[in-house]
Amino acid sequence: MADSPSDPELLENGSDREPTLSSPPDIYVEPEVPDPFLIDSDASEDEEPESDAKRKQELPVAAPIRSFSQQNLSKEAPPSPIESEEEDAPEIYLPGLVLPTMFLPIPNTDPLTTLLNKYIHPSERRPTRDVSGDWQKNNFHTLVMTNSWRALARMARDRLVTTDPEDLVLVLGLWYLRLACLSRLRLFNQTSVECTNLFSVLNSIEPSQAKAWLFDKLLPFELEVMFVRLRYWAGDHMGYLDALNVLLRKCKLKARKAPKSDPTTGAMWRERGARVSLIIATQLCEMKDFGASTKLLELLCTQSEPTSALRSALARVYLQGGYIQKARAHFAFVEKSPDATEDMIDMNRALLACANGEWDLASEILTRLIEREPDNFVAVNNLSVSLLSQGRLKEGIEVLEDALKASPASVVVAEPFLFNLSTLYELRSATATQKKHELLLEVAKWSGDGLKTTCLKMPSN
Repeated sequence: MADSPSDPELLENGSDREPTLSSPPDIYVEPEVPDPFLIDSDASEDEEPESDAKRKQELPVAAPIRSFSQQNLSKEAPPSPIESEEEDAPEIYLPGLVLPTMFLPIPNTDPLTTLLNKYIHPSERRPTRDVSGDWQKNNFHTLVMTNSWRALARMARDRLVTTDPEDLVLVLGLWYLRLACLSRLRLFNQTSVECTNLFSVLNSIEPSQAKAWLFDKLLPFELEVMFVRLRYWAGDHMGYLDALNVLLRKCKLKARKAPKSDPTTGAMWRERGARVSLIIATQLCEMKDFGASTKLLELLCTQSEPTSALRSALARVYLQGGYIQKARAHFAFVEKSPDATEDMIDMNRALLACANGEWDLASEILTRLIEREPDNFVAVNNLSVSLLSQGRLKEGIEVLEDALKASPASVVVAEPFLFNLSTLYELRSATATQKKHELLLEVAKWSGDGLKTTCLKMPSN
């Protein structure tokens, strides 16, 4: 899906994708939908298929990034597997992982600074922004809460080059922190180079038993996912799907081979398999293949005990594809679920009303939801869209501006929110330029690093 649409169409549902409530687009090739569950009747328990094994040698495998509105932050993670006895661990010494030459310098400017230099004059009006990456003056928690990804990336690098290579748990954890921060800075080329450097060292481990032990026991699963995502950043979306399928296959095999005496290991790999399945479904949505995405999510719902969050996500994908009746059926399931919250049910009702063109009903539901939960900025965002659809442009702008004033630090990092507000300003063309400059100043004060500045709809060249 488009990262930042050029037309004034607004985004709904708190994600950075355009809602599609008409008939689904034609699909040139429908990718095969993998079975997300971990039972393969046609596979041997002791062997991996030859093609998968070859692919794994070329591509050490990896896990996800989900959108603002679809993350389940309260979801409990499965318990960690029981570690092997220390005497069973092979001796692995990888000094290459802490060499300074493994890292590239981080640029000391960013697109937001470029916009400030172009649009805000005189220079005294521009907020002071620290793009030096200095991290010594703040603690880790403060850096995370202020979205200081540049400083965190530098901190990870500085600590890596002084860490004992024998402490592989710490080394690999710092590597994940470094790469995750680079990706949050949208330095995707640099992330790809450094991630490739990391896996080049890991794949050179000898003997093969030591390498297998490290990948199974020590390597964070998120690093494997990130390595797979390099294909996405390179623009190879079909290759990305293929790599995710290889990773899903790995999760299946590991879950099936987990010893019965160690149930936590099997639970861990099943959880990872479900996560990879959700990444695949997300990618299919981005490719506008809503049919394949819903097939995969339906499998998750029928082969396990689905949560209300999963049912709601499936129904919302059906809405994007224009399958309103199927969405209605899943929303009905959610309303009967004991784990469904009142806010979730109201949001589902509002989205269904929008899909049916009942904008006044949607506005009424969302207004009640916001009165109950003022910090629900997804609801605020959707309310502005429903007001605009009724021709109430001024009220839509006021709703977004009130949320921005109430909690600027939370709102300015939500790119769909900023895109919608910028679009509404453009529709009131008389004051658009001044209002967008004011919004840019507010964003520069609060957003930290890594904002996708195209959401402000202000050309940088």
